[in-house]
Amino acid sequence: MSKLMIALFVAAGLGLAGCATQRDAPMSAAKPMTPVAPISKDAYDTAVRNADAQYKIDRDACASRSGNPKDICLAEANGKEKAAKADAEAAYKNTPAAREAARVTRAEATYGVAKEKCDDLAGNTKDVCVKEADAALVKAKADAKVDRVAADTRQDAATKQADARKEANEDKRDAEYKVAIEKCDALAGPAKDSCVSAAKAQYGKS
Repeated sequence: MSKLMIALFVAAGLGLAGCATQRDAPMSAAKPMTPVAPISKDAYDTAVRNADAQYKIDRDACASRSGNPKDICLAEANGKEKAAKADAEAAYKNTPAAREAARVTRAEATYGVAKEKCDDLAGNTKDVCVKEADAALVKAKADAKVDRVAADTRQDAATKQADARKEANEDKRDAEYKVAIEKCDALAGPAKDSCVSAAKAQYGKS
């Protein structure tokens, strides 16, 4: 798969849709990011350029609107651009922290749109709308943090397991080397020297 195709795939998966479509199906900030294959720097740069280009298209599409509908449209366009770039960075860096940051960016983008939509309401209905948006943001950030910590823990456990396995293998080789040297003690002269040299070469000893 070419770098350009990878970048386009990433951009497509980031929700780069039109403003009207976004209102019908807003960005989901609560769900974990779907794992994607790491991308190269070139693919990342392409994804960022695509996000910039799509933002201009979405922003221009908002020009014909006015009032709060325009504010909502612009918030959606801005949020999608930020989310697209954050998702691309997460794919490029491929770390739990980068994936958490992308989810937080999406959550904040969704929150910004939700707050703008609340402006269409009034009184207690508006207050409830704002509080629901606040709660959704807090929940999304909390979930992102929990998943990042879990991923860090898994990585840490894997690293410790690998280190323990390496240490165990070294201990085994040392033990086997000692056995081989002990067997050489039954010999004498050149035969013993040859045996010791062979043992050292086999087990990487100097």
